[in-house]
Amino acid sequence: MRALVLTLLLAAALPAAERRLFNGKNLDGWESRGDGQWTVLEDGTLVGQRVWDRNLLAPGRTPFKDAKQFAAWRDQQAWLYTKEEFGDFDLHVEFWTKTEGNSGISLRDPSRGEYGIAMPPDFSRTPSKLGYEIQINNRYPDPTPTGSVYTFSKAPKEAMKEDQWNTMDIEARKDVIRVKLNGKLVSEVKTDPKRPVRGPIGLQLHDQFSIVQFRNIRLRER
Repeated sequence: MRALVLTLLLAAALPAAERRLFNGKNLDGWESRGDGQWTVLEDGTLVGQRVWDRNLLAPGRTPFKDAKQFAAWRDQQAWLYTKEEFGDFDLHVEFWTKTEGNSGISLRDPSRGEYGIAMPPDFSRTPSKLGYEIQINNRYPDPTPTGSVYTFSKAPKEAMKEDQWNTMDIEARKDVIRVKLNGKLVSEVKTDPKRPVRGPIGLQLHDQFSIVQFRNIRLRER
């Protein structure tokens, strides 16, 4: 009896096993938000991109009345969210984005990107404002480097390997979020007590011209 109790206590004390959050075969367990095209390649890589008529911007054919309307279209976001929600966890992701590409990883966003995928987008209520967004930026004209917790911290720019695959490890806890980029700690911030402590995980397709790839997405709940 004592042995059984000890076994149960030890099992309860051990952290949950790491699991594949993305199975490398299909989008089971995920939901697309917005008009992004998410494709799983034969090698298990997840690709996010937009598809639109290449003649949309041709002289005489553009549907945009002015620069403001064009910017609203250009910067409309798309997201891929887990159907499941999480509290405390460790997340491992490998990512690549094109030159001047922009992406991010959303944590605890209760809207699941609702205001970023709207037309026009409401940037006061995007995932980085309602939950948290870990920035991915490959020379995109935004001063926030990869590994930053958007609006909370700025990671050192040199930690990012431009135009290459990078690894990101996110430690999300109730009171703190830590981010490692290629094995180096680049962000550590206290969470906002007014924001949720639990929610989905999202992958961002920031704008109409960005392309992003993810692989080896693994999660361990704490």
